[in-house]
Amino acid sequence: MPNILVTGSNGQVGSELRELSFGYKYNFFFTDRTTLDITDEDAIDAFVKQNSVDTIINAAAYTAVDKAEEDRLNADRVNHLAVKYLAKIAKSRAIKLIHISTDYVFDGKNYKPYNEKDTTNPNGVYGDTKLAGENVMCEINPKNSIILRASWVYSSYGANFVKTMLCLGKERDTLGVIFDQIGTPTYAKDLAKAILDVLPAIKSEKVAIYNYSNEGVLSWYDFAKEIMKMAKIECLINPIETKEYPTPAKRPHYSLLNKAKIKKEFNITIPFWKDSLDECLKKMGERK
Repeated sequence: MPNILVTGSNGQVGSELRELSFGYKYNFFFTDRTTLDITDEDAIDAFVKQNSVDTIINAAAYTAVDKAEEDRLNADRVNHLAVKYLAKIAKSRAIKLIHISTDYVFDGKNYKPYNEKDTTNPNGVYGDTKLAGENVMCEINPKNSIILRASWVYSSYGANFVKTMLCLGKERDTLGVIFDQIGTPTYAKDLAKAILDVLPAIKSEKVAIYNYSNEGVLSWYDFAKEIMKMAKIECLINPIETKEYPTPAKRPHYSLLNKAKIKKEFNITIPFWKDSLDECLKKMGERK
């Protein structure tokens, strides 16, 4: 039975992996920053050796996009240096590494869905450090390892856009939500399931990069409208432009991901975003 180390197990994807773990014949070790410091190479190596780990799923990340603009050191430690250490250990011990990245490695200036070979050009520190993590993993090149780029991740766990909209929608009569940023949400449960399903089939000499999000195309405004509709919250959502809601970090205006590669190579089906939102809201007891 494979021994799988999951980092960032209290985050959105990590929490979903924990919940799904009972349905798979794997032996899991769920860790967070208090039980395993992934910025400590020796600590990782000792843990992997002691527990005979043969697969690492790195769900840990510094995801505070705006805070990262003034906290590059810590963002880099988690998003870049920790990935370097994980990749080195994965290579030296010949084990699989599955690393989760982001659509923020792109600048959002494309006019068609990004594929895995499109030029990267992050807009801010978060995307820059995540790209550095991707690059160092590819340079070290542990065999049978992949990078999964996801966008707009949400879950019944942790802090995310869906939870924020539910909370604000119940407090206010109207909300302004950005309509000129286009992409697709990723239900963390769907991503977690995809990881566990493709894991046995991962086999490559070089680190492979794949895009993953739910199917469909929408703006944050469309997303907010559907959340209110499904939850039957009487809150008027008004479309606003990005310039009306300035943030320390610049967001990509267009970050639609082309998922053809992962669907073809692993023969997986990806759920439509509305179906996944419906499932998540039901789980949260918010679907009316």
